[in-house]
Amino acid sequence: MAELPKRLFVAANVLLLGIGLSLSFYLAWCLGANDASNPTECAVGSGVVSLRWALTLFCLFAAFGALTHGYMVIKTIGAGVVPELSLLGSITTVLSACLWITLCTWRGLPVSTSHSIVGSVVGYGLCQYGAAGVKWQVLGGIGASWLVSPLAAALVATVLYRAMRAWLPARRRSEQIARLILVFALCFSAFAFGANDVANATGVFFTVAKGSEEMTQSVALLALAALGSTGIAVGAFTWGYRVINTVGFKVTRLDPVMGGAAELSNALAVYLFTTVPFLLFGWGMPISTTLCSVGSIIGVGLARDYRTVSRQTVLRIVAGWVFTVPICAALSAVLYWLATGGLAL
Repeated sequence: MAELPKRLFVAANVLLLGIGLSLSFYLAWCLGANDASNPTECAVGSGVVSLRWALTLFCLFAAFGALTHGYMVIKTIGAGVVPELSLLGSITTVLSACLWITLCTWRGLPVSTSHSIVGSVVGYGLCQYGAAGVKWQVLGGIGASWLVSPLAAALVATVLYRAMRAWLPARRRSEQIARLILVFALCFSAFAFGANDVANATGVFFTVAKGSEEMTQSVALLALAALGSTGIAVGAFTWGYRVINTVGFKVTRLDPVMGGAAELSNALAVYLFTTVPFLLFGWGMPISTTLCSVGSIIGVGLARDYRTVSRQTVLRIVAGWVFTVPICAALSAVLYWLATGGLAL
């Protein structure tokens, strides 16, 4: 009889882990639905490839990036912002981000999934550990990357656009070359997206999964990357078109050269922010691929003609970014407080 409480405790943990991983898959779905636009909107918006083919390439190369490089950022989200995420904390954190991203995706708003999940982790951390328990230095680095990355992407996109305009010959073949560059950029951008953003869906479960007696750290990282990749693909093919329509057609009017320059810039920014910090410090920077993507498109739009950039659309997108972190942090704190019966804080 003495073993009964222990068995019940183990069963409860297994149930919570199952619920948590289901929510992680839901967040991966949200990620695919909202952020599938980041590597694909330029190719679709410029008419180079169809929506179906763009999403197919996105899913394939995003999965490749997640499985080969996803471990670099999964550790940062899972154990970098707070000392540790409990299983219950992981569940409330993921649920908070899911609810916000689903609402924004339904409205066709390209909200930052990175903002959502990091904001939710901060809300949990404040509730569980207090202000002193949040690693503000790590959070400050992440916040700085959110500011620098879209500006860097916009600047690089402007330079690439002007260089491509000057380099491509002014004849019919130039458009074919631009189309090939854009397809390559889509694949590279999807690979970089998978490497960086899979952590948003699964990183909060890293500390939980690696603690399993049956699962080594490397196996846990691979399993979480596979789970995230699958959810991203499902989300991309269900609601992905909603945000693609907004970013691909409503920010500015894209042509193949503009799209190629913007997508290459986006891919380079995301890939470098993922790999360089990992090589230098041991953890990849979970930047917002959404900010990089939109920043790149704005950059090429300004380089061509600033009057072609829709201020109304840009302001609407930026407003969503600004409100994401505080809303997700507050929602996460409230859900965790309710889940603990008001014992937190």
